[in-house]
Amino acid sequence: MTAHEIDYRIYGEEMQYVEIELDPQEGVIAESGSFMMMDDGIKMDTIFGDGSQKDKGFLGKILGAGKRILTGESLFMTAFYNDLVGKRNVSFASPYPGKIIPIDLTEFGGKFICQKDAFLCAAKGVGIGIEFSKKLGRGLFGGEGFIMQKLEGDGMAFVHAGGTMAERTLEAGEIMRVDTGCIVGFTQDIDYDIEFVGGIKNSIFGGEGLFFAKLEGPGKVYIQSLPFSRLADRVIASAPKAGGKGRGEGSILGGLGDLLDGDNRF
Repeated sequence: MTAHEIDYRIYGEEMQYVEIELDPQEGVIAESGSFMMMDDGIKMDTIFGDGSQKDKGFLGKILGAGKRILTGESLFMTAFYNDLVGKRNVSFASPYPGKIIPIDLTEFGGKFICQKDAFLCAAKGVGIGIEFSKKLGRGLFGGEGFIMQKLEGDGMAFVHAGGTMAERTLEAGEIMRVDTGCIVGFTQDIDYDIEFVGGIKNSIFGGEGLFFAKLEGPGKVYIQSLPFSRLADRVIASAPKAGGKGRGEGSILGGLGDLLDGDNRF
Protein backbone atom coordinates (compact mmCIF):
# COMPACT_ATOMS: atom_id res chain seq x y z
CA MET A 1 0.00 0.00 0.00
CA THR A 2 1.44 3.37 -1.03
CA ALA A 3 -0.43 6.47 0.11
CA HIS A 4 -0.14 9.86 -1.54
CA GLU A 5 2.52 12.10 -0.04
CA ILE A 6 0.74 15.21 1.20
CA ASP A 7 1.93 18.37 2.91
CA TYR A 8 -0.14 20.04 5.62
CA ARG A 9 -0.41 22.91 8.06
CA ILE A 10 -2.60 23.12 11.17
CA TYR A 11 -4.16 26.47 12.08
CA GLY A 12 -5.80 27.73 15.26
CA GLU A 13 -5.64 26.93 18.93
CA GLU A 14 -8.94 25.73 20.45
CA MET A 15 -10.93 25.37 17.21
CA GLN A 16 -8.40 24.04 14.74
CA TYR A 17 -8.46 23.15 11.08
CA VAL A 18 -5.89 21.40 8.91
CA GLU A 19 -4.95 22.66 5.45
CA ILE A 20 -3.79 19.93 3.06
CA GLU A 21 -1.57 20.89 0.12
CA LEU A 22 -2.12 18.63 -2.89
CA ASP A 23 0.23 18.30 -5.83
CA PRO A 24 -1.32 17.44 -9.22
CA GLN A 25 -3.25 14.13 -9.06
CA GLU A 26 -2.80 13.82 -5.30
CA GLY A 27 -5.83 13.14 -3.13
CA VAL A 28 -7.11 13.10 0.43
CA ILE A 29 -10.07 11.28 2.01
CA ALA A 30 -12.20 12.70 4.80
CA GLU A 31 -15.20 11.99 6.97
CA SER A 32 -18.47 13.41 5.69
CA GLY A 33 -19.13 16.77 7.29
CA SER A 34 -15.49 17.67 8.06
CA PHE A 35 -14.90 19.70 4.86
CA MET A 36 -14.22 23.42 5.38
CA MET A 37 -12.94 25.01 2.14
CA MET A 38 -10.93 24.29 -1.01
CA ASP A 39 -9.19 26.02 -3.90
CA ASP A 40 -10.55 26.09 -7.42
CA GLY A 41 -9.46 22.97 -9.29
CA ILE A 42 -10.11 20.49 -6.49
CA LYS A 43 -12.48 17.71 -7.52
CA MET A 44 -14.76 16.16 -4.89
CA ASP A 45 -15.93 12.56 -5.17
CA THR A 46 -18.15 10.51 -2.82
CA ILE A 47 -16.89 6.94 -2.41
CA PHE A 48 -17.80 3.70 -0.63
CA GLY A 49 -15.43 2.71 2.16
CA ASP A 50 -12.03 4.38 2.28
CA GLY A 51 -11.03 4.04 -1.38
CA SER A 52 -7.72 2.33 -0.52
CA GLN A 53 -6.10 -0.20 -2.82
CA LYS A 54 -7.29 -3.14 -0.71
CA ASP A 55 -10.91 -2.28 -1.57
CA LYS A 56 -10.62 -3.19 -5.25
CA GLY A 57 -13.76 -4.44 -6.95
CA PHE A 58 -17.42 -4.21 -6.01
CA LEU A 59 -17.19 -6.76 -3.17
CA GLY A 60 -14.21 -4.97 -1.65
CA LYS A 61 -16.09 -1.69 -1.65
CA ILE A 62 -19.13 -3.30 -0.01
CA LEU A 63 -16.94 -4.82 2.71
CA GLY A 64 -15.24 -1.47 3.28
CA ALA A 65 -18.60 0.26 3.63
CA GLY A 66 -19.81 -2.50 5.97
CA LYS A 67 -16.87 -1.91 8.28
CA ARG A 68 -17.88 1.73 8.57
CA ILE A 69 -21.41 0.75 9.61
CA LEU A 70 -19.95 -1.33 12.45
CA THR A 71 -18.00 1.68 13.72
CA GLY A 72 -21.12 3.87 13.61
CA GLU A 73 -19.91 6.00 10.70
CA SER A 74 -21.54 6.84 7.37
CA LEU A 75 -21.49 4.39 4.46
CA PHE A 76 -19.69 7.01 2.39
CA MET A 77 -16.47 8.96 2.59
CA THR A 78 -15.46 11.97 0.54
CA ALA A 79 -12.31 12.10 -1.60
CA PHE A 80 -10.73 15.34 -2.85
CA TYR A 81 -8.32 15.36 -5.82
CA ASN A 82 -6.17 18.03 -7.43
CA ASP A 83 -7.04 17.84 -11.14
CA LEU A 84 -5.05 20.88 -12.27
CA VAL A 85 -1.39 21.76 -12.78
CA GLY A 86 0.17 23.35 -9.70
CA LYS A 87 -0.51 22.98 -6.00
CA ARG A 88 -4.02 23.32 -4.56
CA ASN A 89 -5.24 23.43 -0.95
CA VAL A 90 -8.22 21.82 0.77
CA SER A 91 -9.06 22.29 4.46
CA PHE A 92 -10.90 20.25 7.08
CA ALA A 93 -12.16 21.50 10.44
CA SER A 94 -12.37 19.83 13.83
CA PRO A 95 -15.99 19.17 14.91
CA TYR A 96 -15.69 20.64 18.44
CA PRO A 97 -13.04 22.43 20.57
CA GLY A 98 -9.81 20.48 20.79
CA LYS A 99 -6.64 19.58 18.92
CA ILE A 100 -5.91 17.98 15.56
CA ILE A 101 -3.17 15.34 15.81
CA PRO A 102 -1.07 14.47 12.73
CA ILE A 103 -0.26 10.75 12.59
CA ASP A 104 2.60 9.62 10.32
CA LEU A 105 1.80 5.91 9.99
CA THR A 106 5.35 5.10 8.86
CA GLU A 107 6.53 6.03 12.36
CA PHE A 108 4.09 3.59 13.99
CA GLY A 109 4.72 0.45 11.94
CA GLY A 110 1.89 1.21 9.51
CA LYS A 111 -0.95 0.94 12.01
CA PHE A 112 -2.67 3.22 14.54
CA ILE A 113 -5.77 2.42 16.62
CA CYS A 114 -8.21 5.16 17.58
CA GLN A 115 -11.70 5.64 18.97
CA LYS A 116 -14.58 5.46 16.51
CA ASP A 117 -15.22 9.19 16.06
CA ALA A 118 -11.61 10.44 16.23
CA PHE A 119 -10.68 10.14 12.53
CA LEU A 120 -10.79 13.40 10.55
CA CYS A 121 -8.95 12.90 7.24
CA ALA A 122 -6.00 11.08 5.65
CA ALA A 123 -3.91 10.84 2.51
CA LYS A 124 -5.49 8.84 -0.31
CA GLY A 125 -4.38 5.22 0.07
CA VAL A 126 -4.60 5.04 3.85
CA GLY A 127 -6.97 2.26 4.92
CA ILE A 128 -9.64 2.97 7.54
CA GLY A 129 -10.77 -0.32 9.02
CA ILE A 130 -12.00 -1.83 12.27
CA GLU A 131 -10.16 -3.29 15.24
CA PHE A 132 -12.06 -5.96 17.17
CA SER A 133 -11.43 -6.47 20.87
CA LYS A 134 -10.72 -10.07 21.81
CA LYS A 135 -11.29 -9.40 25.50
CA LEU A 136 -14.83 -9.77 26.83
CA GLY A 137 -14.39 -7.28 29.68
CA ARG A 138 -13.04 -4.58 27.39
CA GLY A 139 -15.88 -5.14 24.94
CA LEU A 140 -18.60 -4.91 27.58
CA PHE A 141 -17.20 -2.15 29.80
CA GLY A 142 -14.45 -0.40 27.86
CA GLY A 143 -16.51 2.54 26.62
CA GLU A 144 -15.72 1.89 22.94
CA GLY A 145 -17.21 -1.63 22.89
CA PHE A 146 -15.63 -4.43 20.89
CA ILE A 147 -14.85 -2.21 17.91
CA MET A 148 -12.40 0.63 17.42
CA GLN A 149 -11.04 2.14 14.22
CA LYS A 150 -7.64 1.28 12.81
CA LEU A 151 -5.68 3.38 10.35
CA GLU A 152 -3.28 1.40 8.15
CA GLY A 153 -0.76 2.32 5.49
CA ASP A 154 2.29 4.46 4.95
CA GLY A 155 0.78 7.95 4.71
CA MET A 156 -0.40 10.81 6.89
CA ALA A 157 -3.65 10.66 8.85
CA PHE A 158 -5.28 13.20 11.14
CA VAL A 159 -7.34 12.51 14.26
CA HIS A 160 -9.15 14.89 16.58
CA ALA A 161 -8.90 15.12 20.39
CA GLY A 162 -11.39 17.09 22.49
CA GLY A 163 -10.08 19.77 24.85
CA THR A 164 -6.34 19.54 25.53
CA MET A 165 -4.37 16.59 24.21
CA ALA A 166 -1.83 14.67 26.32
CA GLU A 167 0.78 12.51 24.58
CA ARG A 168 2.50 9.79 26.63
CA THR A 169 5.18 7.31 25.63
CA LEU A 170 5.04 4.15 27.76
CA GLU A 171 8.03 1.89 28.29
CA ALA A 172 7.72 -1.89 28.20
CA GLY A 173 5.62 -2.97 31.19
CA GLU A 174 4.72 0.60 32.17
CA ILE A 175 1.02 0.93 33.02
CA MET A 176 -1.27 3.94 32.74
CA ARG A 177 -4.90 4.12 33.89
CA VAL A 178 -7.28 6.40 31.99
CA ASP A 179 -10.97 7.22 31.93
CA THR A 180 -12.40 5.03 29.17
CA GLY A 181 -13.87 8.01 27.30
CA CYS A 182 -10.62 10.00 27.32
CA ILE A 183 -8.68 7.68 25.01
CA VAL A 184 -8.04 9.15 21.55
CA GLY A 185 -5.77 6.44 20.19
CA PHE A 186 -2.62 4.40 20.66
CA THR A 187 0.01 2.49 18.73
CA GLN A 188 -0.47 -1.18 17.90
CA ASP A 189 1.90 -2.53 20.59
CA ILE A 190 -0.10 -1.04 23.45
CA ASP A 191 -2.03 -3.64 25.47
CA TYR A 192 -5.49 -2.18 26.14
CA ASP A 193 -7.76 -3.66 28.81
CA ILE A 194 -10.22 -2.48 31.46
CA GLU A 195 -9.82 -2.61 35.23
CA PHE A 196 -12.39 -2.43 38.02
CA VAL A 197 -12.10 0.77 40.08
CA GLY A 198 -12.41 -1.15 43.34
CA GLY A 199 -13.94 -0.19 46.67
CA ILE A 200 -17.64 0.18 47.45
CA LYS A 201 -17.42 3.94 48.05
CA ASN A 202 -15.43 4.53 44.87
CA SER A 203 -17.82 2.42 42.80
CA ILE A 204 -21.05 3.91 44.14
CA PHE A 205 -20.15 7.49 45.01
CA GLY A 206 -16.96 8.21 43.07
CA GLY A 207 -18.79 9.47 39.99
CA GLU A 208 -16.08 8.11 37.67
CA GLY A 209 -17.81 4.90 36.62
CA LEU A 210 -16.92 1.33 37.58
CA PHE A 211 -13.94 0.81 35.28
CA PHE A 212 -10.66 2.39 34.20
CA ALA A 213 -8.94 1.81 30.89
CA LYS A 214 -5.62 0.07 31.55
CA LEU A 215 -2.90 0.80 28.98
CA GLU A 216 0.38 -1.09 29.13
CA GLY A 217 3.48 -0.28 27.10
CA PRO A 218 5.54 -0.24 25.09
CA GLY A 219 4.03 2.36 22.80
CA LYS A 220 2.54 5.82 22.49
CA VAL A 221 -0.85 6.91 23.82
CA TYR A 222 -2.94 10.02 23.06
CA ILE A 223 -5.40 11.20 25.73
CA GLN A 224 -8.07 13.93 25.48
CA SER A 225 -9.21 16.10 28.38
CA LEU A 226 -12.73 16.66 27.04
CA PRO A 227 -14.46 13.71 25.35
CA PHE A 228 -17.42 14.81 23.26
CA SER A 229 -19.76 12.55 25.27
CA ARG A 230 -18.79 14.40 28.46
CA LEU A 231 -19.30 17.78 26.79
CA ALA A 232 -22.70 16.70 25.43
CA ASP A 233 -23.81 15.42 28.85
CA ARG A 234 -22.99 18.77 30.47
CA VAL A 235 -24.82 20.71 27.77
CA ILE A 236 -27.88 18.48 28.03
CA ALA A 237 -27.90 18.71 31.83
CA SER A 238 -27.79 22.52 31.67
CA ALA A 239 -30.32 22.89 28.86
CA PRO A 240 -33.80 24.28 29.70
CA LYS A 241 -36.28 21.51 30.34
CA ALA A 242 -39.79 21.52 28.86
CA GLY A 243 -41.85 24.01 30.81
CA GLY A 244 -38.90 24.92 33.02
CA LYS A 245 -35.56 26.68 33.11
CA GLY A 246 -32.00 25.53 32.65
CA ARG A 247 -29.37 25.16 35.34
CA GLY A 248 -27.81 28.58 35.01
CA GLU A 249 -25.58 30.66 37.27
CA GLY A 250 -28.54 31.72 39.39
CA SER A 251 -30.22 28.34 39.58
CA ILE A 252 -29.70 27.93 43.36
CA LEU A 253 -31.58 31.15 44.09
CA GLY A 254 -34.11 30.59 41.33
CA GLY A 255 -35.61 33.71 39.75
CA LEU A 256 -33.97 35.98 42.34
CA GLY A 257 -30.55 34.68 41.34
CA ASP A 258 -31.29 35.30 37.68
CA LEU A 259 -32.36 38.85 38.50
CA LEU A 260 -29.19 39.51 40.50
CA ASP A 261 -26.79 38.23 37.84
CA GLY A 262 -28.56 40.02 35.00
CA ASP A 263 -29.89 36.92 33.26
CA ASN A 264 -33.57 37.56 33.98
CA ARG A 265 -35.59 37.88 30.79
CA PHE A 266 -39.18 39.03 30.58
